[in-house]
Amino acid sequence: MKGTLPTHTAGTLTIGTDNPAYEPWFSDNDPSNGKGYESAVAYAIADKLGFAKSEVAWAKVPFNKAVLPGAKDFDFDVNQVSITDARKKAVDFSSGYYDVVQAVVTYKGSPIDGKTTVADLKSATLGAQVGTTSLLAISDQIGAKKMVYDTNDAAVQALSAKQIDGIVVDLPTAFYITAAQMDQGVIVGQLPLAGGQPEQFGAVLDKGSALTPCVTAAVDALRADGSLDTLVQTWLSAAGAPALS
Repeated sequence: MKGTLPTHTAGTLTIGTDNPAYEPWFSDNDPSNGKGYESAVAYAIADKLGFAKSEVAWAKVPFNKAVLPGAKDFDFDVNQVSITDARKKAVDFSSGYYDVVQAVVTYKGSPIDGKTTVADLKSATLGAQVGTTSLLAISDQIGAKKMVYDTNDAAVQALSAKQIDGIVVDLPTAFYITAAQMDQGVIVGQLPLAGGQPEQFGAVLDKGSALTPCVTAAVDALRADGSLDTLVQTWLSAAGAPALS
């Protein structure tokens, strides 16, 4: 298949992601090492498309830029980008490679530490990264005051400094933040699924890309043969977090 694919650079599969590339999706801010869930998924997709690891190149692509309309300097991008109808107007997505749950993180003793319902969070000030579905969840699901940050790191720093009451991130990132980035970090709980449907991360491609059906077929094959489940177990925390009612 490799020889017939119209890639950005002939003979090479160029994959985009943000810089920094966050744990547990990547490891040591080095997407090329194959460690972390999204790095491992990207190389598994590449393998299905016929590209060896040595034939994969990585491009640094800011989160917001990846989902804007216009020609891309990558073949596909993996960066915890949720598939939404609004984004589909500007870019293509593969089928979903990860089912997402949003979670709220705070610090021990905060005004929302120990809260058990979404309604309990409405009076809080919550932060999230710009352009993310986590940010949308603050207004659409919780109805709380929101603070917007350029990166997850900036949001974590604001929370650590107690400038905000909590942050909203996907659940694996919440586990990483509380385990490795914050001494007093705690997970308040998981948000209910918006509309009852699972949110999914998908690979981002140029609108109308000839590669979209190929990458989708690769992701579908990885889901069908159990590879995605294996990679989840390898790279993402299986610990529990309370569900907010």
